[in-house]
Amino acid sequence: MKKLGIVITDGVGFRNFIMSDFIKEATQQFDSVTIYSGLPISAYNAISQSKITIKELDVYVESKPVWFFRKWKEVAHLRQHQSFYGMKDNLETGYPKNNSPRALLVKLIYSCTRLVHSDASILLAEKWQFLFFSKNKITQSYLKLLEEDQPSHLFFTHQRPPFLAPFLYTAQQMKIPTSTFIFSWDNLASKGRMLGTFDYFLVWSHLMQSELLYFYPMVATEKVKVVGTPQFEPYVMPKYNTTAEEFYAKFRLDANLKTICYSCADISIGANDPIVIRAIASAIRNNGITTKIQLIVRTSPAEDDSRFRILREEFPEIIWNVPKWILTRENHAEIWSQRVPSEEDIKDLRSLLEYVDLNINMCSTMSLDFMLFDKPVINTVFGNQENGLYNDQRFLNFGHFKKVVESQSVTIAKNEIELINEINSALSNPNQRAAERKAMIDLQVSEPLEGTSKRITTILSHLND
Repeated sequence: MKKLGIVITDGVGFRNFIMSDFIKEATQQFDSVTIYSGLPISAYNAISQSKITIKELDVYVESKPVWFFRKWKEVAHLRQHQSFYGMKDNLETGYPKNNSPRALLVKLIYSCTRLVHSDASILLAEKWQFLFFSKNKITQSYLKLLEEDQPSHLFFTHQRPPFLAPFLYTAQQMKIPTSTFIFSWDNLASKGRMLGTFDYFLVWSHLMQSELLYFYPMVATEKVKVVGTPQFEPYVMPKYNTTAEEFYAKFRLDANLKTICYSCADISIGANDPIVIRAIASAIRNNGITTKIQLIVRTSPAEDDSRFRILREEFPEIIWNVPKWILTRENHAEIWSQRVPSEEDIKDLRSLLEYVDLNINMCSTMSLDFMLFDKPVINTVFGNQENGLYNDQRFLNFGHFKKVVESQSVTIAKNEIELINEINSALSNPNQRAAERKAMIDLQVSEPLEGTSKRITTILSHLND
């Protein structure tokens, strides 16, 4: 029997693999499907569970030795690849600013990895990290789960969350073949080490395949499968379609005006969001934007909209789309990960992509979302090391985004004057960069959106053959 185990780690994984066609296709390709969930079972109430089994994973908290060796391999990985700007940036920003006991240990790791950061040393650190899992009671509960279910393949929908490393260790001990999906377009060229060593890897594109083989040279080419990404599959699923009339009515927009959507980052990197929104709203009021337009702001699903309260009072004409993501658990080390999307929110997002005229964001994957609908995109980076704002201009040098800038599929605005000029240009000539947008989508997502889930599940079903 072919028995698939699927590891869902957070709300974005839930969106990608539960709210796409993935589960439907998986139940056709496998004799049984079990979801091992880092979210509470209550998160799945809205989906049919007749053909799947859902088992909630006990929440693992790292011990001090596990943390130490996990941190060692992550820092060593960044050291090894610090010639890449994103890796170097994460290495520098991760250096402790104080001398607490944990900070001193991190500083020790930084010092040691200056000298030793080879692949062999990273794998040795991982071996020690995994050895400390063996007697842990959570690991034992994972072992019991997998012994009961005996999955023939275990698919991790995210390659990085460290709290899932014991589950991977358990699968390795039981000699269950494992695979993982590379979660996002920036993960390989700027983030730290994966949570462990998998047998197979599923990636968005041929670009991502080449990145993975470069950063993980021990991986054989045939172990990396190009599948596209289910992140965008809902945009071609009829169940999430809305009409233009429904869109304008829901958000109380004027169908006779053009619409700009500003999509926010979360507070960790989106500190300049209020500044940019104020600049756009002021330009609309002062007729600095030559076209009569309306502004809708979509906040980050990772947070509520409380940090924009003053802005909402100052500009009541702004329309707000606060994503309807439900917080399923509060007592969690990464509470943002416990938010899951509603079907209504995916419909809202898709309607924004289809019916607005221009998107503005700070170097986000939302650039790709809007490009899929051939909409012009402006990326705002108002901050640098000199002007006192959050330094978001550094993201222009990150490997994944440097390709976007060089492709000229988007325009860049480093201040308010540039932003207003680019808005006027994009609204007057929206097709100017259409060819570049298509080329960027082809580079970042190498397979058609239609049939993404079927493609992934078909490949998964044959990995053990």
